[in-house]
Amino acid sequence: MSSELKLLNDEQMIQFITQGYLVLQNELPQELHRSVMNQIDFVLQNEGNPGNNILPRVPDIQKFFETPVTKGALTSVLGPDYYMHPHRHMHYNQPGNGKPGGGEWHKDGFWSSMRSHRPWWVMMFYYTQDITEEMGPTAIMPGSQYNEKFPNRKELLPTGKAGTIALVHFDLWHKASLNTSNIDRYMLKFQFVRLSEPSAPSWNHTNAAPAFPADAPDAHANLWHDVWHWLRGDGNRAMAVNGSEAEVPACIEALSSEEASTRGQAADKLGLIGQAAAAAVPKLAELIRDPSENAALNAVYALGHIGGAGTAALLKELEEGSKLSAQRAAYGLQASGREALDGLVRLLAHGEENSRALAAFVLGMLGAAASSAVPSLIVALHDESEWVRRNVVEALGMIGDPADETVPALVRTLEEAVAKESAGMESGSTGAYVYNQEYITNKIAYTAALSLLRIGKRGDADLVIDGLEAGLQSRDRYARAYAFEALTSIRTARAVDVLIRYYRAARWCPDTHKASTF
Repeated sequence: MSSELKLLNDEQMIQFITQGYLVLQNELPQELHRSVMNQIDFVLQNEGNPGNNILPRVPDIQKFFETPVTKGALTSVLGPDYYMHPHRHMHYNQPGNGKPGGGEWHKDGFWSSMRSHRPWWVMMFYYTQDITEEMGPTAIMPGSQYNEKFPNRKELLPTGKAGTIALVHFDLWHKASLNTSNIDRYMLKFQFVRLSEPSAPSWNHTNAAPAFPADAPDAHANLWHDVWHWLRGDGNRAMAVNGSEAEVPACIEALSSEEASTRGQAADKLGLIGQAAAAAVPKLAELIRDPSENAALNAVYALGHIGGAGTAALLKELEEGSKLSAQRAAYGLQASGREALDGLVRLLAHGEENSRALAAFVLGMLGAAASSAVPSLIVALHDESEWVRRNVVEALGMIGDPADETVPALVRTLEEAVAKESAGMESGSTGAYVYNQEYITNKIAYTAALSLLRIGKRGDADLVIDGLEAGLQSRDRYARAYAFEALTSIRTARAVDVLIRYYRAARWCPDTHKASTF
């Protein structure tokens, strides 16, 4: 097998950005897939579903994710330093199960306090057998990844021979479908995370101008361009693409249409026109609260691309809007880039928790461009709100530099969060700001360890190892996993010693189980 990565091309990246998925094919021996299925079946029948431990229980699964196809696709979307997340699951769909996997459309529980339109996270649905529609593959809803509300679009059932992979944006709506065959269906769900913002295209990139679908009623042209330019490493401000000032009056009038699709298309067009569409800012600002989520999304990204007046309108909504409209404005401010920095730093000291938390979120999404905000973010680590603190901790890991400020702050945060566990003071509640995250038992330690996984190797090694060694003692399984992985990237003699001592108490034998204890 060739070791050369099969990177995605521009057309595939455009499909991923607009539709939120790609169906790929791993060319591996049938014997390997059958062997893995037999091992999984033994585990399920004799021990139950091992959850996150499916990989150490069936180590051959790792081979699925080390091929040129899988590594090439993940590198293309997440960059070359992506990380296989420690959460993974074996989905088993039996014939006759009326509600497989609960049977409801959903987005997976996420790992930050807000979802990201930019691909910091992805999932792979891996089929170890030939899969047909009758066998109940996981249904996906193309183009739904940017919708918080269920969009009720047309569904797709990925099919193919053994080794079929659905690579999906983490926030794509999906569900298990009914298995009407007489064959048990197996699917491995693995998640992957980006560790650094893009500095250049990491796919087989040949055309700087993307050919996005034109005039689709549910298009998000400005959002798509924002993601495209971010993935190219162009920074946080995509330039206007096309259009002229002469088109602005008609577009402003269309913003008042009774048809949501017309309002959304007009907003998109105004964003593509750019600064010349500044006259539309007041009407676009009203659209942030539109009952149509698609129209509102197009409005906030248009405002971000229009420039100064648009950015001011978004900052005003972040400060004064409802929780929903302020969150929408936060996404649009990503497109504003550096122009939003002063306003976001000011909002870190705002009286409303929602404004402070969202400001920290946007600063993190701006990445290295927000380095001037680091001193203010470090002050905000003492905010009374866990939501704010958590967003600040993640932002520091995404911004990165100056590392002599960010890394020590993250080490202190991790050590303090683990110490609070020992004192019985850790916060395990989901809180009002995020739902369905009971699986993260110490949100601050979890996020600090993830941020150190991203940037810890930029700091003083011994200082960081002190913090990561504390992280290995956290009761939060994912904080421990991140700390372990961060130590492997530091890889000094002391880091290796800490890893060896931790490894000795970890599970080491995939053949030791209930039916074979020694």
